[in-house]
Amino acid sequence: MLPAKLVIGVLTEEKGLLPGVAGALVDRFGPADMVSCWMPFSDTSYYEAEMGGPLFRRVFSFSRLVGQEGLADIKGRTNALEDAFSINARRRVNIDPGLLLNARFLLATAKDHAHRVCIGKGIFADLTLVYRAGAFRPLPWTFPDYTEPLMIDFLTDVRRRYDALLHHTFKE
Repeated sequence: MLPAKLVIGVLTEEKGLLPGVAGALVDRFGPADMVSCWMPFSDTSYYEAEMGGPLFRRVFSFSRLVGQEGLADIKGRTNALEDAFSINARRRVNIDPGLLLNARFLLATAKDHAHRVCIGKGIFADLTLVYRAGAFRPLPWTFPDYTEPLMIDFLTDVRRRYDALLHHTFKE
């Protein structure tokens, strides 16, 4: 089974938290090799009662490839990080880890749904995007912010880097 590219989205109202969150992510998962621009998060008000608004997302891609079987543990570590940045049991960041492979992009979530598969420890894998006919394609349940051109473009760039790394690593 091929290793995957670790991609982590950080959602917050407080952009000033990002350096601390990014540092903590690097401490846990190694250096980031790509960072997206800030992207507005306006397709749902789901998090606003807890986190305020307006909300923005920034996405990190990490240099080290990870085993696909480790996604539940990674989600556990990012949930603990969310708790560490919380104040009075109110999250100030939502951290969404995912795995990018040439054929797909998966997100980890603690929320069960018909299209999600339990991968252990109360965590589910959400098939968010598939790569088909030369591009990432959303599915009927894909979160709206993952269908936005900025997100698709960023993930496509991550995929190019991942593909180049695979060809370099496994060329022999």
